[in-house]
Amino acid sequence: MPKRRVLGCSFPLLAVIAAALLGLFLVSFLSGALGRSLIGDVGLPGWLSVPAPDPKLPPEAVFHLLGFPVTNSIISAWLTIAVLVGVSYVVTRRLKLVPNRLQALLESAIGWLYDLCREVAGEKNGRRFFPVVATIFFFVLMNAWLSLLPIFGSINITTAGGEHVHLFRGANTDINLPLALALVSFIFVEYHGIRLVGARHYIAKFINAGRFFGGLGQLFRGSLRAGLVGVLTGGIDIFVGLLEALSEFIRIISFTFRLFGNMTAGEILLLLVTFLVPWLAVIPFYGLELLVGLVQALIFSGLTLVFATMAVTHHKEETA
Repeated sequence: MPKRRVLGCSFPLLAVIAAALLGLFLVSFLSGALGRSLIGDVGLPGWLSVPAPDPKLPPEAVFHLLGFPVTNSIISAWLTIAVLVGVSYVVTRRLKLVPNRLQALLESAIGWLYDLCREVAGEKNGRRFFPVVATIFFFVLMNAWLSLLPIFGSINITTAGGEHVHLFRGANTDINLPLALALVSFIFVEYHGIRLVGARHYIAKFINAGRFFGGLGQLFRGSLRAGLVGVLTGGIDIFVGLLEALSEFIRIISFTFRLFGNMTAGEILLLLVTFLVPWLAVIPFYGLELLVGLVQALIFSGLTLVFATMAVTHHKEETA
């Protein structure tokens, strides 16, 4: 009779795998702070334990270049750029009609982003917005995924001042980088709004005092009722314009703190879980952070696309 199999494995092999996983989990639990606090020290080697986390919000300066401090988050951003350029070069240097796995994966991701841009912004504007939207997506995503590598937070160097600092830190966890990306997104949206709609019509969305001054003119000419209506509706237009202008600048703050908060919280979560129950138990949380990085990259680039589309279509819909 053929041997019964579970998940493609025979029962003896499955039992060995289950026993190995259980043993690894027990070692992981006993070597962590949670196991030591509940059971005590059982004499496991010290290298199995993880030191208590000491997260710091400000990035650490690794060296200075022309008087400017180069922090570990900047080095991580450079690493992200190098990886993206390297992958692009490897994939595109020998393009094939029948793509290999890496080329097919990259083409699928780029094709999906391009189709998303066309569906949201239309054929012409989608092609126009795609380069910046795709760059933001891949840069945020690669920053998030690279920060999960073991080299982040584990390689220490000594600076010229004698300080011991981490060589790499997740670039998304430095508030300066999300702020820079938010400013890029803001300038991108406003530039295309002014360029495609026209400066006068686009600025009129924020400064719309025509009916207010028209109402004042009617009051001076003696049309009391029409003038009061014009002043009242014009005052509402001015107030709405101020709200529109305020919302444009609030996007910078919301973009910045959404990315910074989610990435920093994820990093602290991983540090705490690794300290409490190191090694095996932290693997599901790494999977969660992979998903969070993808979601944050999609939200940042997707909102940039949506706001750019709104900026170039708002006035056309009003005047149609």
